Amino acid sequence: MKTINPASNHILNTYNEMTSQEVAQAVELADHQFLAWKALSFEERGSLFYKVADVLEERKGELAELMSEEMGKLKSEAIGEVEKCAWVCRYYAEHASGFLADEAIKTDFSKSFVTYQPLGVVLAVMPWNFPLWQVFRFAAPTLMAGNTAVLKHATSVSGCALEIARLFKDAGFPEGVFQTLLIGSDKVENVIAHPKIRAVTLTGSVGAGRAVAAKAGEYLKKTVLELGGSDAYIVLEDADIETAAEICATSRLLNCGQSCIAAKRFIVVDAVYDRFLEAFKSELLSREIGPMSSVKARDELHEQVKKCIDMGAQCHFGGDIPDREGAWYPITFLSDITPGMPAYDDELFGPVASVIKASDEADAIRISNSSVFGLGGAVFTRDISKGLKIARDELDTGAVAVNDFVKSDPRLPFGGVKDSGYGRELGAFGIKEFVNIKTVTAK
Repeated sequence: MKTINPASNHILNTYNEMTSQEVAQAVELADHQFLAWKALSFEERGSLFYKVADVLEERKGELAELMSEEMGKLKSEAIGEVEKCAWVCRYYAEHASGFLADEAIKTDFSKSFVTYQPLGVVLAVMPWNFPLWQVFRFAAPTLMAGNTAVLKHATSVSGCALEIARLFKDAGFPEGVFQTLLIGSDKVENVIAHPKIRAVTLTGSVGAGRAVAAKAGEYLKKTVLELGGSDAYIVLEDADIETAAEICATSRLLNCGQSCIAAKRFIVVDAVYDRFLEAFKSELLSREIGPMSSVKARDELHEQVKKCIDMGAQCHFGGDIPDREGAWYPITFLSDITPGMPAYDDELFGPVASVIKASDEADAIRISNSSVFGLGGAVFTRDISKGLKIARDELDTGAVAVNDFVKSDPRLPFGGVKDSGYGRELGAFGIKEFVNIKTVTAK
């Protein structure tokens, strides 16, 4: 197993994959530690999460450097990612006990209530694009609820995966409560099948989600899936065009465009289409990005771009692979996007912005909802009431922002519908995904 610096295509490190016996021992240890871990109070578990938050902040410079080396993230974005991880740790340390407090329900029994009890060992299958945040946004609520966890991270960020396990250890977490499994994707099915694994959470591609859901279904394991997205950002006639263009560019290029929740389709009504195009071009051209995560990912994106152009899309700039080492790809701007093109139907996971013209508001909503994805979206309008109504009632996604871009927040549930997956992370909803919602009654 190798990690490769995408900026230079040079090998960073080589790791030995764990054997099946080592993986089984890790799961058994997690199960053994579960009984003691769940017996701790929320305050005791929370004190450890406050400590890991402190360790994250103390090491944010070196952690940011590691992320930049392994998957090409800009240092400024990497620092922000580490700080967000510390935030989610402190958030659940403070709020978990309230979220999972017993709830009395009035019935014919003398006493009846619902209690939330941890399940056991949870397997997390995580992607490379946010090497720390994806892990901590699952780990903080899952462990605070009293579960233990094993992580199968993307092999391209194996250094980050090992460092996360080290962070928990250095913060004083008991051995076995959180462990990293250095294995390839072909070993995931065997981990799911292990009788001590009680649930699985995955963030990744639609194909990976289907495979994990099928195997988990075979063994009746609970799953939460956060998959791809092709988020539509709708620009209406009364929008502040300059502000909309700035926000759309920020969302599209965050993490070099390699985010499930990034804006990907920009649906603009005809009345302001030309104005938005010019403002959006200027914003895109003013931005800086790093390399993509790998040459393979870059080449796959380029093939999608070429197919769009061959089918009639206009490429205003970008769209060519630069003559340099590494996984570099330029900011690319496509317009005249129509059904059948990859930019219309699929997810373009990189720094490519695709603009679609809509005749009016109703047509823009129709185009947005025509996607197989349903993770996030946005509406730009000066009429906040109208924007909120469209967000609430019209758009078929897990999250919608009005005059802003969608981002995950520890306080709010995060997840999608359709091919973007199911279940929720974060907020009060996220911590209840991996608990036994138990009914207790007494005569």
